[in-house]
Amino acid sequence: MMAKKWLAGSLMLIVMSVFVLAGCGGEKENSANTSSGASDKPVASASVLDEIKSRGKLIVGVKYDTKLFGLKNPANNEVEGFDVDIAKALAKSILGDETKLELKEVTSKTRIPMLDNNEIDLIVATMTITEERKEQVDFSDVYFKAGQSLLVKKGSAIKSIDDVTKGTKVLAVKGSTSVDNIIEKAPDATVLEFDNYQDAFAALKAGQGDVLTTDNAILYGMMAQDAGYEVVGEPFTDEPYGIAIKKGKTALVEAVNKELAALKASGDYNKIYEKWIGTAPTE
Repeated sequence: MMAKKWLAGSLMLIVMSVFVLAGCGGEKENSANTSSGASDKPVASASVLDEIKSRGKLIVGVKYDTKLFGLKNPANNEVEGFDVDIAKALAKSILGDETKLELKEVTSKTRIPMLDNNEIDLIVATMTITEERKEQVDFSDVYFKAGQSLLVKKGSAIKSIDDVTKGTKVLAVKGSTSVDNIIEKAPDATVLEFDNYQDAFAALKAGQGDVLTTDNAILYGMMAQDAGYEVVGEPFTDEPYGIAIKKGKTALVEAVNKELAALKASGDYNKIYEKWIGTAPTE
């Protein structure tokens, strides 16, 4: 009787051992699969550059209405400007050819949604780096330093931000930092917002406002279009421009920063700057 009990107990121990070993084997396989999945993550983060190279072109959002930075030339239907030349340099760095570039029109209002929807790879469009925007996009290093100022018709009584008071009609562009800044600096003024810079400038020339405000670099472009207007006063903000990239695309951010540093080291950045702005960069 005791022998039978001993035999039954031994058989039970053998069966339990088989199940335990099987379970351990399963854990090892799952562990291997988990390890394999983890090793795929770096590949996924780098795939944005692979995707661009496989596609054979870099897609960049630029302004089409901002003289000196991004303006569509009606004579040849080409978009030209400082931002466009920076985009060409990035295409050459990433793809080896500056012509492997597709430009898409953006405005201050549409640029982030287009980036989020994967319609563009980069925003190179007079975009000021702000803490609020850093929550929505990743930025490159600063590639241009500007400051907000005022554009008026020659002979205007407005000479500086101190003259923008109650009753002054200020024209600005939707989605730009200029709107928030002018409300802060001249809270009693009336601010009228437009979809783009050309509409805002047309409204100024039509007498719909007293002054147009945005970054001084953009305003100088408007002066170049019409000598009857001038930039007045000192800049009253700092507006560092950055190239915007969709959140999490670290490899692309690093590639852009590497090319910006190379452009400055080679002197090519200064050539682009002087070509469009007319003077050498101050820093």
